[in-house]
Amino acid sequence: MATPSQQQIRSRIAQARTIVVKVGSSSLTSATGHLDVQRLTKLTGALAQMSMLGARVVLVSSGAIAAGFGPLGFPARPTDVATQQAAASVGQGLLMAHYESAFGRFGIRVGQILITAQDTIRATQYRNAQRTLERLLDLSVVPIVNENDALASNEIRFGDNDRLSALVANIVRADALVLLTDVDGLYTAPPSHPGATRISYVPDVLGVLDDIEVAGSGSHVGTGGMVTKLEAVHVATASGIPAVLTCAENAGPAMLGDPVGTVFAPVKRRGSSRRLWIAFAASPRGDLIVDEGAAKAIQTGRASLLAAGVVGVDGEFSAGDPVWISNEQGAHLAKGLAGFDSEEIPPMLGANSSRLRKEFGNEYAHPLVHRDDLVLV
Repeated sequence: MATPSQQQIRSRIAQARTIVVKVGSSSLTSATGHLDVQRLTKLTGALAQMSMLGARVVLVSSGAIAAGFGPLGFPARPTDVATQQAAASVGQGLLMAHYESAFGRFGIRVGQILITAQDTIRATQYRNAQRTLERLLDLSVVPIVNENDALASNEIRFGDNDRLSALVANIVRADALVLLTDVDGLYTAPPSHPGATRISYVPDVLGVLDDIEVAGSGSHVGTGGMVTKLEAVHVATASGIPAVLTCAENAGPAMLGDPVGTVFAPVKRRGSSRRLWIAFAASPRGDLIVDEGAAKAIQTGRASLLAAGVVGVDGEFSAGDPVWISNEQGAHLAKGLAGFDSEEIPPMLGANSSRLRKEFGNEYAHPLVHRDDLVLV
């Protein structure tokens, strides 16, 4: 298949029926860390324009902690988790109040969705989030999604909403993802470096990563950086969703397909939402280690993982949890959903279906990971 041109990808974004827009804390706050209502209102105007043109818009918005620590009397973003969570609890309400007011000027209703990483691990929570988002969009409501910072800990986070926005794009089967940050695109090196130039088009995000230098968060109010944004782009483009990265001031032109920021082409056709969830939304809880024969069978993409080919199990997980499938050298081959709890598996290792049925009963004579629940790395 021929590589699409930059113009073709930007046209796809301009014609998107469902679009997910992510805005970071640094794009919504002033230099002192307070919520900048003027910035928020300007962004809302661009999103409202797209909505009134017929697009279904989902906004993934950071800013709860940044909006909350000022009113609580802190001169800068707190560094301890408990205070960050308290600031988020205060700030989320302030953030939503301003969004409701700003969108309300255009007669557009908004709905709040708070998500933690745990909400995307189990298939039931994932489907619940999917149903709610789809219904809000059907009702012409703009869902405003944020990580539930009041409950999320540093150990279990998405990464400044960048990865979350790509997963939300996956959930709603979006036609485009727009990442808004405090720089106007991807550069060959940090923009402050001499000679750094903006990259306007990336046909394959994996191919460009070796040729550029990226930095972590440069903001005192945000937690992400260019690395997390490129990871989000990878998730989106591998899901068949084109993406554009630019500054918040360029939100309108970016959604209309104008040549601003950096646009990223999809690297493959969109797969089923279930397989995309397994591949990107699910964080593995353990590891099933397979022998050489099982490794070869798994890599064909057509075989389930049977107990007969498994030589070890690592970690603690429950049936339905995501797990890695790795070879004996430790290389990850696939990700899948476990068919059994981790403590049930050791006695089953190496046994064929007949032996499992005889020794443990019919309910144990099925794969440790079914092929429909398995995605190759």
